Amino acid sequence: MASSSPSHASSELAMLLLGRLDGLLQNSPWADIWLARARLQGAAQLAGLAGVPIDVRHLQDWICGRTSPPRASEGLNDPVSVAAVFHLAIEASVGDNGPLARATLNVLRTVLDDRSEAEVWAGSDLAYFGPAWRQARIEAQAPYPSPSLPSVADRITAMLKTVVVAEQSAVDVTAIDGRTLTLEPRSRDRAWLVASHVPAMLHHAGLTLGILPSLILLPKFPPHGAGELTDVITRSLLVACQSSLRDLDWIERQGSKALAVSATRRSRAPLLARLALAYPGLRPSAVARLLDVTPQGARKLVAKLG
Repeated sequence: MASSSPSHASSELAMLLLGRLDGLLQNSPWADIWLARARLQGAAQLAGLAGVPIDVRHLQDWICGRTSPPRASEGLNDPVSVAAVFHLAIEASVGDNGPLARATLNVLRTVLDDRSEAEVWAGSDLAYFGPAWRQARIEAQAPYPSPSLPSVADRITAMLKTVVVAEQSAVDVTAIDGRTLTLEPRSRDRAWLVASHVPAMLHHAGLTLGILPSLILLPKFPPHGAGELTDVITRSLLVACQSSLRDLDWIERQGSKALAVSATRRSRAPLLARLALAYPGLRPSAVARLLDVTPQGARKLVAKLG
């Protein structure tokens, strides 16, 4: 019997790891913390695709109140604000109605409401990119012919044509010597809108039980053909699942230390220790809102874990 091709073996391994990650998250007591961290990882990846590269720690600093939105005060000529990318990344996962997804989203928006932040820092960006993002969401949620990566790749290819190509046509310019040159559209500036929906597409296609927001999978310059794109997202999925499994393992090991925090039975210190794995350095004001304690109690909790 002929051996399987490398691409087929890679696809099988990627789907195996995806199933393992998805299954572990259904039963892990630390799935909420993984999901909170995955939202930030996915948003950071999208920001890179949108041409505003940042790290997760930049988002954590913003969420915890230490800074303004990343890059907002640096005087950079960015194609889009990080606040807009972050908001649309969060909104793309709102369709997950699972109790865990809703709870972690409520926690995030209690600390930092991406909706109001986007209105303050990114109103024009939302007006410009919003219609294309909403059109992409409609296409992402449409039924899929089969629960497979090729089906997802076919849909992504169609969405890229709709969102990127249709919105940006090539531009003809005349050189000084009279020649006419055609400048191709900068598709990278809009492909991230499609990439923001990839985690939801995997869910709607039946490949995951919930939306796993760190599975962005697309490169900055996605290929145009569905077959080549299938290979690209297969490799990306394999790497992303391996990274996600390592992160879940790290969270569970660190979590055991959080549960060992010396506290009375009614203390909120263990809960704050859990949250610190996703949002390190929370300010007392945010802790007071999250844990429903007095400002003085919040300061004591922060000092205890510091």
